Parts: sequence; C-alpha cells; structure tokens
Amino acid sequence: MTRQSFDPDRLGRIKPWMQRWVDQGKYPGAQTLIARHGELIYNDCVGLRDIENGVAWSTDTILRIYSMTKPVTSVAFLMLFEEALVHLDTPLDEILPEFKDIQVLAPGAERIDQVEPATTRLTVHHLLTHTSGMTYGFNEGVLPTAMNDARVAFNPRRPKAKESLSVSDGTEDLADMVRLLTELPLQFQPGSRWNYGVSTDVLGRVVEVVSGQPLDRFFAERILGPLGMDDTFFEVPEGKLDRFASCYLKMPDDPLRLLDSGAKSAFAERRVAIHSGGGGLLSTGADYLRFAEMLRGKGALGDVRLLAPKTVEVMTRNALRGDLASMGQPVFAEVSYDGIGFGLGVSVTLDPAIAKAAGSEGDYGWGGMASTVFWVDPVEDLVGMFLTQLVPSSSYPVRKEVRALTYAALTAP
Repeated sequence: MTRQSFDPDRLGRIKPWMQRWVDQGKYPGAQTLIARHGELIYNDCVGLRDIENGVAWSTDTILRIYSMTKPVTSVAFLMLFEEALVHLDTPLDEILPEFKDIQVLAPGAERIDQVEPATTRLTVHHLLTHTSGMTYGFNEGVLPTAMNDARVAFNPRRPKAKESLSVSDGTEDLADMVRLLTELPLQFQPGSRWNYGVSTDVLGRVVEVVSGQPLDRFFAERILGPLGMDDTFFEVPEGKLDRFASCYLKMPDDPLRLLDSGAKSAFAERRVAIHSGGGGLLSTGADYLRFAEMLRGKGALGDVRLLAPKTVEVMTRNALRGDLASMGQPVFAEVSYDGIGFGLGVSVTLDPAIAKAAGSEGDYGWGGMASTVFWVDPVEDLVGMFLTQLVPSSSYPVRKEVRALTYAALTAP
C-alpha cells in the first residue's frame, strides 16, 4: 500500500488512461490530481498544452477553469452572508434595482414578448441554486435565442451589442451586462425549476454591490491572496503567458480545432472587459486544489479561515426539493443528474447508486466548459480533479471515469 491507503498499482492506471485519450486525438493534454487527508497523493499529466507549438502540458499549466469559478463566487457571497451584510432570502431587487418588476416568459411562449409577471420575488438564493429562471445562450429555446441576438453573454470580450438595446458601445463591464440581461424576461417562475445559466454571473454583481469592491479585487484580497492562489486570476499576466494552455473545440470534422490560443487569448492581461463570476477564472491544478482543500477543511486552509464549518455544511447540502432530474434537468454535459442534487453553487451526490458513479453520499463539486472537474468527498476526506482544455464538456465521459479510477485505487479508510 502507498500513503493514505492508496494502491500504487491501481494509481498507476491513471496515466495510461489519460494517455489513451491523448493518443486517440481526443484531448490535447490532461492532468489528474488526488489528495487525501490534506496530502497530495497523485499529480501527473500527459500530452500538450499547445498543439500548434508542441509545448508539453506541465503540472503548473495555467488553464481556463470556466464554471469551476462558480464555487469561488458562491464562497465570496457566503463570506458576506457571514458578516450579516446580505441574507439567502434577500430579494434581488433590493441589491440590484434593475430586477424590480422582472417579467417571465409565458408557458409555451414562441416569442420573447409573450410574458407574464413574476409571481415569486427573485432572491439571491435562487441565484445560488440556479432556480432563478435565467439561462445560457448555448441552451435551446426562445430566451437563449434572444440572449444571443442581444449579445447577452458574460465573456471576457464580446461583440458590439444591438443598438436597440441600452448598451451598445461594446465596452460593457459586469454592471452593464447585468442591466442588459434585465431587458429580457426569465425563462420560468423563480424557484419552480433548476436550469443552468448566468445566475452566478449576476451573483458576482451582487458581491460587488454588497462589498463595494470590483469582483476581481474582492477575489484577490479576500480569497485568492489569503489562500496563496498566486496563479489564479481573470487575466493572465504577461509574464505567465508562456504557461497558459490553448483551448480546443470538438467539431464533427475536427476533434481538436483551435478555439483560443494561449499566447493570443482574450484572457490575456488588459484584454478582459467583464469579470465573470460564472466562468471567468484561470488557474492551475495546484492552485485550485488549495481552494478545494479549503472546502474539505470546512472553510479553512491551514491558519486561514474563509468560512465557518456550519456555512460550508449548508453550502454543500442539497437545497432542492429533489434531485436535478426531478427539477427539470435530467442530463447536463455527459452526466446524468439522477441522484444528484444541488447546494449553494455545487452539485451534491444524493445517492451514488442512482447516480451510477463511484463516490460517496454527500460528495460535492462542479466542472467547467473545457472538460475540467473537481469534487470533494467528506466521507473519504478526499479531493479529486481532472483538467484539460476541450470544449464542450459533454464531449467524452471522463468525469465518471476519473471517479472510477480514483475510488478503485482507494483501499482502506
């Protein structure tokens, strides 16, 4: 046996598994990390972070974590919650008045102007749990189509918005984009369903207003700096661009089409216009592991405490009436949502057998659009992570496979 009761031969299966994906031309490169009881057990990588220039993936590669930003934004909000500056049931329009009198698409609407008043007042809890009625432009339906037409997207840089809407100079910040969002209705009545969308981007704006700080500064001063996450930011500093991975897009005719060059990325320093709390952070495996270890430590990493243990317990318990499948989202990415709940910014395993994935009841985490994923298992006192740079995350079933490999190597409590 190896340290913390892992079988070294079984851990040895992970690198060949990653290498197979790379050799098949399905991922540019990949990295897997496993920690238990606060000790790093496994951290290895294969392949390239820049195919065009032949640069190898290294364990200090900087990458787009996209929606793995969401738990960070949720922690930021919960820090303000602990200071009694805001509550989980605070009406959103008390913080962001532009949400007052928000409309909702009428059932069966075929046009964006077929709306009805909201019968439930939108709260910050709806944002944290993705039950707000907000959506993403890459989803299907009347509202996503309207979002794309209006250029409502929390990307680092984006095209000029339509002149018919209030913001049209193409230089929007987070506040401008949230105001633009409120010119469109919600997809459904708040609290009635779960739907993945821009809720956490709006939550990032809530953090700004309540704290009186821009989101990037709040992150840097209150979370990233104290945790020692020196390679995590919204913009890659010029001196670190050589470690920034390129990102690839899976297409029917090309499984690794270049989407965003690391050297010329929109995420490079001084190119980012909007700080997206829903998907804007860049990080490394080692850095994000520090954040995940803080959660595993019930809000603390070493001598640094961001949240109280009871707050982390609330954050990581299911906040829905059932699982995600019963709340209207049977599948997302390549993962079935039977047996999976959702807390305050993280998914929560309710029943591993129903979820059909190795793990424990109560383990929690989230993934990102470029096929990244992390989870924390309080039962086994374990953190796992898989990193690559391929959009979309639904391309291949790696999330369940990396869990299977991890738990197969775990031999004792």
